[in-house]
Amino acid sequence: MKVILKQDVKSLGKAGQVIEVSDGYARNFLLPRGLVQEATKGSLADLELQNAARAKRAAEARAEEEDLARRLAETAVTVRVKAGESGKLFGAVTNQQIADAIKTATGIAVDRHKVELAEPVKSLGAYAVPVRLGKDLVARVNVTVAAL
Repeated sequence: MKVILKQDVKSLGKAGQVIEVSDGYARNFLLPRGLVQEATKGSLADLELQNAARAKRAAEARAEEEDLARRLAETAVTVRVKAGESGKLFGAVTNQQIADAIKTATGIAVDRHKVELAEPVKSLGAYAVPVRLGKDLVARVNVTVAAL
């Protein structure tokens, strides 16, 4: 019997997949628990529409992320902190401070976890800070650390 998975089933596959299972397994276990629905012409057509809508949403989200990456790459942000005469900071510039500076400069809210600092910035200067916007999309924001 062909069925469409409504949710992820460990031994069978992921939600939305069309799979072939034995009739008894489908009728006695999967269907009563609401894990699958029978694959009819109508349900397969609905699945195709859902997949098309999901792909369209993913493409729109990707385009929005790329636009955001382009806008962030064009942005220069300044973070002002207390520093000694030698250029060493009293403390460090963290990813939270950089995220706040990006928000005040551009109005774009960036989660601090997306600002990927290998280590906190501890001296004055200019830095290219990576901001992860998607699974494989990273924007580099120019951050200048200046003394107060």
